[in-house]
Amino acid sequence: MSTLSDLVYAQGRSSEADVEWLHRLAGDGQLLADLAFADIVIWVPTEDDSFVAVAHTRPGGAATLFYRDIVGDRVRPQWRTQVREAFETVRIVDSASPDWFEETPTRVRAVPIVRSRGSDAALTIGVLTRHTNLGETRTPSRQQITFNDCADDLFGMIASGDFPDLSAPTAPRRGAPRASDGLIRLDVDGITTFASPNALSAFNRMGFDDELEGESLSEVTTRILPAKRQFDESLPLVVSGRAPWRTDIEARGVTVSLRTIPLRDRGNRIGAIVLCRDVTELRHQEQELITKDATIREIHHRVKNNLQTVASLLRIQARRSHSEEAREALTQAMRRVAAIAVVHDTLSEGLSQTVDFDNVFDRVLKLVAEVAAAPNTRARTRTSGTFGNLPSEYATPLALALTELVTNAVEHGLAGQEGDVEIIAERGAENLAVRVRDTGSGLPEGQVGRGLGTQIVRTLIQGELGGTIDWHTLMGSGTEVTIDIPMRYIERTAD
Repeated sequence: MSTLSDLVYAQGRSSEADVEWLHRLAGDGQLLADLAFADIVIWVPTEDDSFVAVAHTRPGGAATLFYRDIVGDRVRPQWRTQVREAFETVRIVDSASPDWFEETPTRVRAVPIVRSRGSDAALTIGVLTRHTNLGETRTPSRQQITFNDCADDLFGMIASGDFPDLSAPTAPRRGAPRASDGLIRLDVDGITTFASPNALSAFNRMGFDDELEGESLSEVTTRILPAKRQFDESLPLVVSGRAPWRTDIEARGVTVSLRTIPLRDRGNRIGAIVLCRDVTELRHQEQELITKDATIREIHHRVKNNLQTVASLLRIQARRSHSEEAREALTQAMRRVAAIAVVHDTLSEGLSQTVDFDNVFDRVLKLVAEVAAAPNTRARTRTSGTFGNLPSEYATPLALALTELVTNAVEHGLAGQEGDVEIIAERGAENLAVRVRDTGSGLPEGQVGRGLGTQIVRTLIQGELGGTIDWHTLMGSGTEVTIDIPMRYIERTAD
């Protein structure tokens, strides 16, 4: 199914600002559907004077009328006149008599979607329809009446360009409150005129043991908040109903998330809706995740420091060694440890389970070029292509394997001469292919597979990464090593 943006742009009548407005409205579709106890559909005009559905939200507390998705469908003939009238007259149009939809009596309300353009004239960009199921009609409770009144206020704001509010947060945070979680209705002075049972329970758990109705929500919040605890500076504006923001309040170990929607009539503020939700467990989980992430980051940082210390000790030992063979072995060990330290240093900088391997390898390549080059060797290294993001547990073996290959190319392929070492990465849908080639003298017959570095590379590529590796001499001169790692293997380990 196409996204809202695709469907709107396909009609050729809407701008980028229109799409952003519709996205914000669709983001509150669930709130509107829950308050109205009805299906909510958003329609935009087409080039042939019709309308197409670009968003649909089903109510959480009532039976839906649309069991099949209607997004992408054209407006039905029985609604077309009403929808067009709302669009052209820029006023809310109610159906004159019950509308029958699949043998179910319904009531339809068409609301023009008006986009405010500041000081410029407002623009009608679509129509919102509310489809109420009359087959389940029963005596409404006080909560249902209040919810419907709130929905009517929001519909009026949609028709006047006051909702959605561009100053409100664009994306809901985890645990954002919904109408069913708890709803408080405030008058223009911030006095509670209605509080749903869930809303009252949330404040009771924070220490307020009275009725909310008739109380100033600002004063109630002030009384229950601990005196010495700092709170969000936006809290006074949220609990007084003056700003369309979100905030959390915490008291007695309970955390409640608040979202305020100021209500306006022709631009004048007439009250507010305050949605509230007990998010204590969610915040505990988030704090645990933050603590774990910080711990993991600190572990990577300490491992990196320890590895750098080991590399420094190996470097010192190599300098003091009188045996050329021992010095070479210690230098190679130092280089391998330093390459692993680079990976852990990258992991300590973020919380992601994947690593930008291009960044890692750039740093490893600089290290290799500095350490591996012999006095009479002038090696120029360059890279092309991209590795992309790789699972953190597979960044180390690949970095270490490439370190060995580049080192071998510099020390043995270009030994005592000037030349190039090129690393080419090609990431496709099915595999990651890496080629390391040099312009040296090529492979002596039978030498591949004898050295420790070659054995390490085979173990890392074949054993840990599930890939294949091949050495061969290029036409003329030089050596090329080809590594092939199946992407399905990497992606499976990343899950």
